[in-house]
Amino acid sequence: MLSPMSQPLVLDGQGLTTADVAAVARGGRQVRLGSAGRAALERSRAVVERALSTGEAIYGVNTGFGSLARQRIAPDQVRQVQQNLIRSHSAGIGEPLSESVVRSMLLLLAASLCRGCSGVRPVVVERLVDLLNHRVVPVVPSRGSVGASGDLAPLAHCALTLIGEGHAMHEGAYKPAGKALADAGVKPITLEAKEGLALINGTHLMAALAALALDDLGRLIDAAVVAAAMSIDACLATDAFLDDRLHAARHQVGQRHIAQRLRACLDGSQIIPSHKIDDPRVQDPYSLRCCPQVLGAAVDTIEHVRTIVERELQGVSDNPLVFAGQDGRADAIISGGNFHGLPLALAMDAAAIAVAHIAGISERRIYYLLAASDSENPLNPYLSPQPGLHSGLMIVQYTAAACCNEIQTLCAPASVANIPTSAGQEDYNSFGPNSGYKLRRAVELATNVIAIELLCSAEAIEYHRPLRSGAVVESAHEAVRSVVPRLIADRPMTADIEAITKMIRAGRIGV
Repeated sequence: MLSPMSQPLVLDGQGLTTADVAAVARGGRQVRLGSAGRAALERSRAVVERALSTGEAIYGVNTGFGSLARQRIAPDQVRQVQQNLIRSHSAGIGEPLSESVVRSMLLLLAASLCRGCSGVRPVVVERLVDLLNHRVVPVVPSRGSVGASGDLAPLAHCALTLIGEGHAMHEGAYKPAGKALADAGVKPITLEAKEGLALINGTHLMAALAALALDDLGRLIDAAVVAAAMSIDACLATDAFLDDRLHAARHQVGQRHIAQRLRACLDGSQIIPSHKIDDPRVQDPYSLRCCPQVLGAAVDTIEHVRTIVERELQGVSDNPLVFAGQDGRADAIISGGNFHGLPLALAMDAAAIAVAHIAGISERRIYYLLAASDSENPLNPYLSPQPGLHSGLMIVQYTAAACCNEIQTLCAPASVANIPTSAGQEDYNSFGPNSGYKLRRAVELATNVIAIELLCSAEAIEYHRPLRSGAVVESAHEAVRSVVPRLIADRPMTADIEAITKMIRAGRIGV
């Protein structure tokens, strides 16, 4: 059987998943326009053509944009105004978006257009697909969208490449877009009525940031669970607090799920029963004992965010929307506000808070491991091979703390602020892209923190040999040891942290 990655993703108007987005954006999966998607595009385009023939004022078709909507555009200038829209709205600044984010935007835009509510010709989607399949990546400055009326500036920079203007990356080189298209064998297009607006009036940057963050978060959570389990044995903690009866009594789904996963990680541990007799400790610190409650709450929040994002990956965020007549209804072109990014902005702000707790409780376990404050635990202070002469892992906790502090600052929500635009016509904006940038950075930092916990807990497990932990923990310990040797003398730790971080991002640490 062929794997999904070996088959093109067919755009037929269906919803996408975050896995679909990651496969195209990061894995290079090919894309093609399907027959159902083409038919939907043709139906909606016919509606636009019929509407144009009536001479009625239709926003974005034969009018200006934003607060200029009262300005009528002459029939012989309809094409020109669409080109001008793309040029004028290409006003972003800052470092370019990554290739994966831009490819996600192109995919989400193409998929949305194929749902047949935007009134563009099939050739517009075909060219977007060409950019993806030939790896022509528009150079898109990251700052400029306020997260309502669509991600206007970033999407305009994408559309600029379609018309052969601006710049793009192709075959590892920065080129004028016209040359990049020519080198890839792709023809630029001339936009017709409504098409320029349809290309920029969506939430595709916000949705791209959210989808890729969720892709990363799945692997981060897997690693965080394993790291917590390894720390439980490294700290000679009990597993009594993982009893399913306790978590069933709380009726919190995420909490019970995390407890089950921790039990699976520790199943078969020889370390847990080794200290059940004559251990004077009554309870473990919250960072161990409340791990199911904290990680479970974070997981529940992230799953809610996933629901919001995958709804967006099924929807149309253009304006106005085009509806071909059916069920006795006439054709309709309806203006609204589906481009508003608040559903995504609120979700990503909430996800950043969840990430702060994934990282925060991990840092507390790192601190506990390195403090070696419990006389019943045989760990050396800072897991130093010879305390005093060697400082051991002392400073990696500082690094984890610095990461957590930065994540805490990133949890200030972007979505609660409002600055009006377009002479007050667009008077309530979401600033969702900033929520997305903060979330992406928080996930990066949290991955470093979990890598540091794995570094420390793997070292601490060595102190309990020849006893072994559960099979899942031992597998993770072996993975860490494949890139990081045991600490026998002080050495720079940056490369060790980076090596484990790469494993987490690659999905090599998990249940």
